[in-house]
Amino acid sequence: MPFIDLKAQYRALQPEIQRRINQVLEHGQYIMGPEVKELEERLAANTGAKHCVTVASGTEALLISLMALGIGRGDEVITTPFTFVATAEVIVLLGATPVLVDIEPDTGNIDASLIEAAITPRTKAIMPVSLYGQAADMDEINAVAARHGNIPVIEDAAQSFGATYKGRKSCNLSTLGCTSFFPSKPLGCYGDGGAVFTNNDALAQACREIRVHGQSKRYVHTRIGVGGRMDTLQCAITLAKLERFAWEIEQRLAVGQRYNELLGQHGIRRIVQRADRDSVFAQYTVLVDDREGLQAKLKDAGIPTAVHYPVPLNEQPAYRELCVSPIPTPKSEAIAKRVMSLPMSADLSADDQDRIVSAVAKSLAPA
Repeated sequence: MPFIDLKAQYRALQPEIQRRINQVLEHGQYIMGPEVKELEERLAANTGAKHCVTVASGTEALLISLMALGIGRGDEVITTPFTFVATAEVIVLLGATPVLVDIEPDTGNIDASLIEAAITPRTKAIMPVSLYGQAADMDEINAVAARHGNIPVIEDAAQSFGATYKGRKSCNLSTLGCTSFFPSKPLGCYGDGGAVFTNNDALAQACREIRVHGQSKRYVHTRIGVGGRMDTLQCAITLAKLERFAWEIEQRLAVGQRYNELLGQHGIRRIVQRADRDSVFAQYTVLVDDREGLQAKLKDAGIPTAVHYPVPLNEQPAYRELCVSPIPTPKSEAIAKRVMSLPMSADLSADDQDRIVSAVAKSLAPA
């Protein structure tokens, strides 16, 4: 049983994927070919955002967004300690300081009620993470930012493209939204890729220039940039995958809700989905006490698992001295010891799901 069934997805989309790839091979524009603009237009329409700028990865999307805002040495960016390292990595690379705020213990997302206390005159952005495919409380975060001089908010939506929050699409909930098309994401390509979304014309233009070494036109470098383009082949593959993406989101929601019901029958705790937002279940995550023991039992039963994420950022060796936590983050530390993700994809069959839940329940049952 695969943890994420990308082969089944490929089989369903093979003709369109091959057609798209062959089209690129025929025209030969491997960098900034026509599929790049086509994908950007399709993604912008999907989210409702005015602008979409494709980039080389989700990490590049975050980095380019921070650069577009002019964030650098001496600045502070408020974010969460319970996330993939890229969230803090891009802040540190620019010489800024990640200021870490604790999470909601049931969703794993940043606790919006704690952000205001972490704001200082050096705060130049707030970067909530839409963890496991579910947006944080973006309205409250935006309201806090507005009360303090309209601090820019960057949604790290690497895991949540396709999710909704109060009827609005993730990636179009704040100043900037950043997503990833890493193969295992809800919408993934066959390599690295990502995108930045915004309704701000000046920020969109800055992102477009930064991704091509700061060029406003060929060999005219008006700002510092990076080599951050998403290549044409990966755009073509993502376009092909968009053909059944709406169906995949429906299936992910159905599989996730079925997990909720089945696991709930056994009293197994899980990451909670709020009533006012739809998760795309980038991962399906349960909360367990003896994680290593359960993983070993499930491995013996042929069921793969994963952990996202076992070590908070402020406990990572490279980041302990670089991050600031003005208030202790015990909830992040506690949940990192308990989270475990189960197999999840749009193509997960009901039989396999029953087998997974049965194995988990059996493994957790008292001896």
